[in-house]
Amino acid sequence: MRSKLALLLGAGLAACAPATGPGTSPAAPAASLYTQSFGNIPARQVRTLIVVLHGDAPFAKPDYQYAFARTASAAVPNSIAVALLRPGYEDPQGHRSPGERGQTTGDNYTADRIDAVAETVRRLQHRYGLARTVLVGHSGGAAMAADLAATHPNLVDGIVLVSCPCALPEWRQHMKTVSPTPLWDAPVTSLDPVKLVGGMSPPLRAAVLVGADDKTTPLRFSRLYAEALSLRGIATDFRIIPGKDHELLGDPEVLSALQRLAGALPGKS
Repeated sequence: MRSKLALLLGAGLAACAPATGPGTSPAAPAASLYTQSFGNIPARQVRTLIVVLHGDAPFAKPDYQYAFARTASAAVPNSIAVALLRPGYEDPQGHRSPGERGQTTGDNYTADRIDAVAETVRRLQHRYGLARTVLVGHSGGAAMAADLAATHPNLVDGIVLVSCPCALPEWRQHMKTVSPTPLWDAPVTSLDPVKLVGGMSPPLRAAVLVGADDKTTPLRFSRLYAEALSLRGIATDFRIIPGKDHELLGDPEVLSALQRLAGALPGKS
């Protein structure tokens, strides 16, 4: 586990710029990322835009993000919640976002995929011009939300990270012991959230939640990241949920954290 978080924050100021050059790919067109929206209020009355990112889902086609978005839109006043399929993913109904899913070994938190999500967020913000924006990410989606908030500072107002592999190399080493395969040794170009904290905008608000019994993303990774956020001066609500494991997104504590964070954000004029 890393120490010297202050040094990491300093290094992150240089590392937070999106990668360019021959090793990167162009972002997928934002309009083609599949989304489902929940909430039924006029766009001009929306005050909180909630964007939900699912996890890596190595063995399933994800759709649990839709259920959370539906619940979130009802729980946060004057909100619209939008659940999206990350690049390369397909849901059980056959909807698909373009791009490459990858091997789901921490290899798909790359700059091009993050940029594709950021463009989707920008399009939604254009539609809901008076809304604050909160990203909610679970597992790999939490890593992507954290990376996006750092590489696109001021794009979002808050992040809710659930079961986050936010210290990427250490998490991949952990997963190599949990699920041994040579894939964990393959090099990746994914962005490491904890290295990028120095690029985040201090007015951002964050909530970081993890299950006490999470064996996939053990709480030490979330704690490390929450400490890094606090050192950056970012208001951070860090919570360990007793008796809960990795599948935490539907837990009432997550919804409560989202409500608190949304309620604390200043309004737009």
